[in-house]
Amino acid sequence: MKVAEEDPEAAAKKAAKKAAKAAEAAAKKAKLEAKKAKLAEMEAAKKAKEAAGGGDGGKKKKEKKGGVDEEDLAALKAAQAVPKGEYKDPAVVPMAKAYDPKNVEAAWYDWWEKEGYFKPTMGTSKPKFVIVIPPPNVTGALHIGHALTNSIQDTIVRWRRMSGYEALWVPGTDHAGIATQTVVEKKLQREEGITRHDLGREKFLERVFEWKEQYGGKIFNQLKRLGSSLDWSRERFTMDEMLSKAVKEAFVRMHADGLVYRDNRLVNWCCRLKTAISDIEVDYVDLDGSKEMSVPGQDGKVEFGSIWSFAYPIEGGGEIVVATTRPETMLGDTAVAVHPDDARYKDVQGKHVIHPFNGRKIPIICDAELVDMSFGTGAVKITPAHDPNDFQTGKRHNLEFINMLTEEGMINDEGGDRFKGMKRFTARPAVIAALDELGLYRGKADNPMRLGLCSRSKDVIEPMLKPQWWVACDKMAAEACDAARSKELEILPNFMEPTWFRWLENIRDWCISRQLWWGHRIPAYYVKFEGEAEEECGMPGGSSEKLDRWVIGREEDEARAEAEKKFPGKAFTLEQDEDVLDTWFSSGLFPFSVFGWPDETPDLAEFYPTALLETGHDILFFWVARMVMMGMKLTGKVPFKQVYLHAMVRDAHGRKMSKSLGNVIDPLHVIEGISLKDLNETLTGGNLDEKEVKKAQQGQAQDYPEGIPECGTDAMRFALVAYTAQGRDINLDVLRVVGYRHWCNKLWNAIRFAIMNLGDDYKPPEEPLTVNTPGLPPASKWALHRLNSAVKTTVDAMEVYDFSNATTGVYAFWQYDVCDVFIELMKPVMNGADEAAKKATRDTLWTCLDGGLRLLHPFMPFVTEELWQRLPRRAAETAPSIMVADYPAFTDARVDAAVEESMAVAQEIVKATRSLRAAYNLQPKAKAELFVVTRGDVATVAAKQFAEGIATLAGCARVDVIGPDDEVPPGCGVTVINESVSVYLMLKGVVDPAAEIAKLEKKSSQTMKSIAALQKQMEMPGYEEKVPENVRADNAEKLSKLGAEVASTAAAMEDFKKLI
Repeated sequence: MKVAEEDPEAAAKKAAKKAAKAAEAAAKKAKLEAKKAKLAEMEAAKKAKEAAGGGDGGKKKKEKKGGVDEEDLAALKAAQAVPKGEYKDPAVVPMAKAYDPKNVEAAWYDWWEKEGYFKPTMGTSKPKFVIVIPPPNVTGALHIGHALTNSIQDTIVRWRRMSGYEALWVPGTDHAGIATQTVVEKKLQREEGITRHDLGREKFLERVFEWKEQYGGKIFNQLKRLGSSLDWSRERFTMDEMLSKAVKEAFVRMHADGLVYRDNRLVNWCCRLKTAISDIEVDYVDLDGSKEMSVPGQDGKVEFGSIWSFAYPIEGGGEIVVATTRPETMLGDTAVAVHPDDARYKDVQGKHVIHPFNGRKIPIICDAELVDMSFGTGAVKITPAHDPNDFQTGKRHNLEFINMLTEEGMINDEGGDRFKGMKRFTARPAVIAALDELGLYRGKADNPMRLGLCSRSKDVIEPMLKPQWWVACDKMAAEACDAARSKELEILPNFMEPTWFRWLENIRDWCISRQLWWGHRIPAYYVKFEGEAEEECGMPGGSSEKLDRWVIGREEDEARAEAEKKFPGKAFTLEQDEDVLDTWFSSGLFPFSVFGWPDETPDLAEFYPTALLETGHDILFFWVARMVMMGMKLTGKVPFKQVYLHAMVRDAHGRKMSKSLGNVIDPLHVIEGISLKDLNETLTGGNLDEKEVKKAQQGQAQDYPEGIPECGTDAMRFALVAYTAQGRDINLDVLRVVGYRHWCNKLWNAIRFAIMNLGDDYKPPEEPLTVNTPGLPPASKWALHRLNSAVKTTVDAMEVYDFSNATTGVYAFWQYDVCDVFIELMKPVMNGADEAAKKATRDTLWTCLDGGLRLLHPFMPFVTEELWQRLPRRAAETAPSIMVADYPAFTDARVDAAVEESMAVAQEIVKATRSLRAAYNLQPKAKAELFVVTRGDVATVAAKQFAEGIATLAGCARVDVIGPDDEVPPGCGVTVINESVSVYLMLKGVVDPAAEIAKLEKKSSQTMKSIAALQKQMEMPGYEEKVPENVRADNAEKLSKLGAEVASTAAAMEDFKKLI
């Protein structure tokens, strides 16, 4: 019979749309069926073996203990019994029936490390690929951000190593000055009731090193759990001898070049930590107006976001009203500024006000740069020692700089007897009250503001006048900008470039002094002349310090020689600066200090500059910019060719990770699994109060009601890398990791199936298969073509760090091409009698599995090694491990566009047939005959070429390919795919049309009742006015869906009626 044709243009559009989604849709429909078929086949094979051996094959029946299969338990015990560093021999460790991360991950890392696979070979002609780890704090434990960073880095390194590079990934830890000293000081206070001052500097540092030796290796062990292929023979610590030498050298050279200098300037002072911090270590909170906030170390809450006004009495009579957001700082006021053009204050310019608490005469100055006549009263109080703007004003007018705070944030002697010894924020209301007593207080108002907080302690930052060491950054920053513009340095993703330029073009000098003991002590020495009175020599670090008394030297002898040149003929003593350098100073040298700079070492010559710096965009300026500036200055080279900045991890709801929310994810909990109860317990014993703990536990119960299941390292790595689209945030859903855990089991079953079908005596082809290899069936050619396409997709994506597309490419190959299609297509071949076809199919299967495992290895190192070791090897294969095997490469010899086109047609036919089966409610066991009507050579060739495969994938008894003029037997369901292909599924004798119609009529009746009830509700008086908008929207959507359901049911009934 002839079949009516659709409009050609409409049919073509429909065909294109369907073709684009064919593979994915077919895979989803077939997944469950394929899985059941695999399991059934494996169970049948098992029973056949047992039957052949007499019931149980002479073996004890495999029972389950506590839900664990005995075979799997035996495999796990054997894997865990492998001696540390020894090869996990598949001949000794049996293959478990199901994927188990504990089994798979056992032994491999220690073997890789022992065999030296993480180390590059010096002096080869191979291209180099070198990266350094962003050194985690030695105090740290692995969090999900570390897991993301190291998963990405290890994926890149393993890929480059397999791609023919001498790959080197240098590990290290940062001494983390503030964090580490704080941890040890708290430990001393808690356990011994002493402070660092009780011990003294040397004894305290001994305690810190003891603590570092005891706890500092924790994060390295965790990195190994992640499979990080770091060269541990080059492990570095920023305080070790080699890196300390580099720090001293950098400081001395930069000082000699005028880049490091000493100056008495305002710093960001943290009273809680009693140290200065850099600008980028300050977090800001925006306040819309008055708000009371808790401040570490303060009694009760403190008011911010207000501006208080008070009057200064003018000498000789009158007053001038000023306003301030920090009333306590008026104790250090040394001027009142007005605009020179402000007529209101013409008569008082040049006069003085009298400080109400100490009687100090304070000048009224004119300053057009600082004062805005339209803001407030037009008069501004000036506190040069405690405000950045006032500091500059004080410099312009040569004002007195009065520091009214101690380093602990207490009011000092300048506050007078009434306020001396008060905490700064206790003094705030006390000063206001005192002003009110004198009749000088004029009230307060809301004042939107940004409040600076220490990123570590959360204390409110106090601008403090301190003599410190500074780095002049402007010239180095300009060079770093030039490097990015010339592409000598490439910033990826590209949208981060404007941020790079914006920050560097507006950079301020960097304060590198830190008032700590733990860290690199500054190699600067203060000169004190013999016989000199204390007030004459000044106190280093204090307000009386003489800036010209400093000399620099790598060691004291060098500094002494410098002092003798600077102060010839004078007897003196030297006193080394008590401060240490900012931790980021040593971190900024990391890409070259790890290779022995400033010495001309073989490592420095061979491995510097590095290829890539990969890190989170949150430390672009803390670390990356400083590495570029210092690297270019000290080595003359940009320290790395590319910077790749990955997104930041947030929870599944897009919220920032926070202990108080209970959404912080420990990667080991994802790898090993954890119950909700144990997850809740991780929140206790920390810094959260009882209310916060309860809230956080509620958050955990909501997100992880059953806890976190064991996912294993490979699944977690793959999920994290797959999430890494080039954006700013990753919303991590742990359930997605669980999905990849199940996918690992699919790979496991695929290899088990392969080993069973390859046979014990199978030998892989010595020459790589191509689409032109004689005797290859079309399905095999298609599989090779798909492997080749996956290789190109993955490699192209990896070259530009497009990890999302890279993981999609390798996943799609395994999931949709190998597991869902090729393995299914090969089953009838392997059950047939054509030995040549079997051999060709086995060779193709082995090629796909070997190539697919290599393709996947950088992302999932453990499961791919485990499975690859169980595959037969070519005689010519010399790689003992998959991690040092060759990565697959694209080749024209495996391109077959024609077979790709044919398979696309075949998959459209499969998809349409499955839709027909679903429409007519055919059960999986029902094997109907399929007639495929084709028009044109392409469709005809494709349908005939893959007829057997179509029957297998669509669950049909057989497939007949016929022309448009051929008769199709009556009793078929039909679908027109496009102008070239229509499919007819024989339903006569397979389904009972009358029974199916009766079911559909009942369903339609029930749906109509639901529609009537909903319509009645929506037609009630006042519905539009009384029912909330969101409820009305939901009801409208429900009505639309019910209407569509009625229409589809009616269409299905019409289809069945055609069969009667």
